[in-house]
Amino acid sequence: MATDPALRQGPHSTDLVLRAGPAGPAWNALTSAGPALFIPLVLGGPTLLVAFWMVLAGARASTVFLVVGVIAGLEYLLGWPALAFSRARDMLRVEFAPAGAPASLRLVRAAGADDWLPVDTLREVRLTHKVVEPYQGDHKPAVSTLTLELVLREVRERLSLPFDGDPQRLADALNVLLGPAEVEVELRTERSTRDRPQANSGWTSGGSASANSGGG
Repeated sequence: MATDPALRQGPHSTDLVLRAGPAGPAWNALTSAGPALFIPLVLGGPTLLVAFWMVLAGARASTVFLVVGVIAGLEYLLGWPALAFSRARDMLRVEFAPAGAPASLRLVRAAGADDWLPVDTLREVRLTHKVVEPYQGDHKPAVSTLTLELVLREVRERLSLPFDGDPQRLADALNVLLGPAEVEVELRTERSTRDRPQANSGWTSGGSASANSGGG
């Protein structure tokens, strides 16, 4: 479930919550079951092609429906674990313990929590707030995203999420939490304007060419 990244303090840890929801292999598999239903729809083209050739070959409608159902079922059964595996490494939150003055941290992913690491393993936290604002006359709202990058000793973790909160407030809270451990927190804001849709020049030029040839 989507949520604005935020720091939440509990009795044993302070958590940087990125996505709401529990973690664990079973839960990851369950939450992947619904989205996996779209896999047969995405692969519907080849399935319909098989059905089309069966119809041309004179197969009965009941046989065609049975084969299409079996193919769709196999696509779902194969796609479900593949989708769960692809989502297993998604970060849900970062836990810092103990809550007041963290000495260790761990990443909690959709499939479960990683091992605890010393807090000095985290070298830097980079926050990039990107805002795409509407052009003059555009009625669509601005789009805001926050990219979180954790610079660890041997790896970098990066995640981008929709964001409607106050990035400066989040950066300040991270500074207060991680400052004693000498972890640098950097916030950068990037603003741009949404591109204005261009007129269909190909249609216009084609119309002009047609008019000119008609005049001749």
